[in-house]
Amino acid sequence: MSLVQVRPSRDRPARDLLGFLPTTREEMDARGWDQLDILIINGDAYVDHPAFGGALIGRFLEGRGFKVGIISQPRWDDPEDISRLGTPRLFVGITAGNLDSMLNKLTAQKKVRSEDHYSPGGNTGMRPNRASLVYTNLARQAFPGVPVVLGGIEASLRRIAHYDYWSDSIRRSMLLDSKADLLVFGMGERPVWEIAKRLGEGATLRELRDVRGTAHMRNPGEWESLEASRFVRDGKTVILPSYEEVKADKAAFSAMSRAFQYETNPGNARPILQAHGKRAIYLNPPARPLATADMDELYDLPFQRRPHWIYGDARIPAFETVKHSIVTMRGCFGGCTFCSITEHEGRIIQSRSAESVLREVRALRRMDDFRGVISDVGGPTANMYQMRCRSETIESSCRRLSCVHPGICENLVTDHGPLLDLLGKVRESEGVRKVFVASGVRYDLAERSPQFIRELAQHHTGGQLSVAPEHSKDGVLDKMKKPGIGSYERFASSFLCASADAGKEQHLVPYFISGHPGCELGDMVDLALWLRERGMRPRQVQDFIPTPMSMATSMYYTGLDPFSGEPVYTAKELREKKLQKSLLLYWDPLQHHLARIALRKAGRGELVGMAPGCLIPPEGAGPRARPADAPSKGQGGGRSKGGGPGAAGKPRRPSKRTQGSRRRRGSGVGSRG
Repeated sequence: MSLVQVRPSRDRPARDLLGFLPTTREEMDARGWDQLDILIINGDAYVDHPAFGGALIGRFLEGRGFKVGIISQPRWDDPEDISRLGTPRLFVGITAGNLDSMLNKLTAQKKVRSEDHYSPGGNTGMRPNRASLVYTNLARQAFPGVPVVLGGIEASLRRIAHYDYWSDSIRRSMLLDSKADLLVFGMGERPVWEIAKRLGEGATLRELRDVRGTAHMRNPGEWESLEASRFVRDGKTVILPSYEEVKADKAAFSAMSRAFQYETNPGNARPILQAHGKRAIYLNPPARPLATADMDELYDLPFQRRPHWIYGDARIPAFETVKHSIVTMRGCFGGCTFCSITEHEGRIIQSRSAESVLREVRALRRMDDFRGVISDVGGPTANMYQMRCRSETIESSCRRLSCVHPGICENLVTDHGPLLDLLGKVRESEGVRKVFVASGVRYDLAERSPQFIRELAQHHTGGQLSVAPEHSKDGVLDKMKKPGIGSYERFASSFLCASADAGKEQHLVPYFISGHPGCELGDMVDLALWLRERGMRPRQVQDFIPTPMSMATSMYYTGLDPFSGEPVYTAKELREKKLQKSLLLYWDPLQHHLARIALRKAGRGELVGMAPGCLIPPEGAGPRARPADAPSKGQGGGRSKGGGPGAAGKPRRPSKRTQGSRRRRGSGVGSRG
């Protein structure tokens, strides 16, 4: 079956029985199907677009000849809803959606979010807590004897024992709690295809235990005799501290986190085993990354690029953000400790060809509401397209956790030429008026290409550009594995100069994190002063959320740096997290009460007052006027017509493009450039 198919015409009827993966019996009947091969249960609304994981995997399997159906956001009070398409022949696939279901529901302050970006109308309550567990249990009830394969980011990042922020506890591997037959971790195309193919050929579940990128459960007598690996190339198994050990001992949890991180490179990763009582979780090495031809085939699949017609006119916020954007690559070699992209998408950059991207540009042109503006061309990071190690041999044997920290590796090819060439071709495409880069820019890489900065400022910035310095203090940045603030300041200066040369008034939208491990109140005071000195008033502020499997989460829970073993201070009380965040928002009168408390608690009470050097006005005083010596424009924060960083006046909600790029890039795991 050819994977490159003609896209449907724009005048197809709204109720299209053949255009989408079947979600109803009527759609199956229209195709002449009596039975599905594979049923996907999905925690997000069904949007037939490559940015939505359930649709991506479903189309991928369909393109290889399998009959695939999808049921999105089913009722979870009984199994009747997920049974409407009948029993699948091969297996049931489960995904909680593009976000961990608990992260999707709750904020850093553990309050219920007001909107679900992946549900019709932005409605909340459309999926259960810990959706992977609930859906797997439903599948077991509805389809006894049918294999259940668990995947998606929720399961992927909970594949071993992990700290759960929402319950403040150590939880077991999701494979054990869900009772699924297999757990697919990472990007699932290769493993799920192998599972489907081999099951179709008559293989048993036990015979599938060797599939890369999957985990399975081993019963007593099946794992105790395994010999622990002593060095990387011995082909033996890395034995992690058991669930019981990491639950009882924070030092053991830290050691587990560190050992796990070193087994994420598909070129040299070893199998991993972790005991849970008398049973054990066994993880095969990660799946091999997709080659460019594979990525092209994936994005050439016949996506409708819109929500299923069952939703009528209901708006799905996440789709509205990405519908006119293009993903050029996946993966990230940054290794930021607060981000789990490496653990899910991998460290190796997997890029599409320019020809594939241009085919997608032509598909965008056929959309009814496309007006010539592409909202983003990028990925987890805007400027890692086609970057990788200069040698496949070095890459396959490398054990570094970051290619850019503490400095950029001498073996990393940082040429921005392929990206510049791609952006130029997209700009020149028929029907395209404007091409934005809304994904976060990795500024330490951008520094190496003045031409990229010039073209970024001249052609691809709509007044605001997203960057993520995260903090100003070297000690905190080191715990994040981010470059020093000097790198950001050099990039900011270059970008502002390039904008001026292009005759454009533009500014940066810097992202900052409060409450990150290693950050004390005094560090936040210094950051607030750094911001004020540059006339910066950040609105993109993230209160650190400990998501499963990240190294920052390990620091948060244990109070230990997993790499050095040294103690790490962490703000754990919700009150202190609020105090730290209030200092980032020092300019907002609504935060002044908390900021005063924070300053006095940090021993910096002299910064409360009306004097020129003060940060916050005293109680009872009106809002402080902008200090006469504060710059109206600075590195990364200048006055703007839209109320951007550095602008005086009323806070303004960030643009949809800025908000959305964070949602899509991050996939809910803290990703930023």
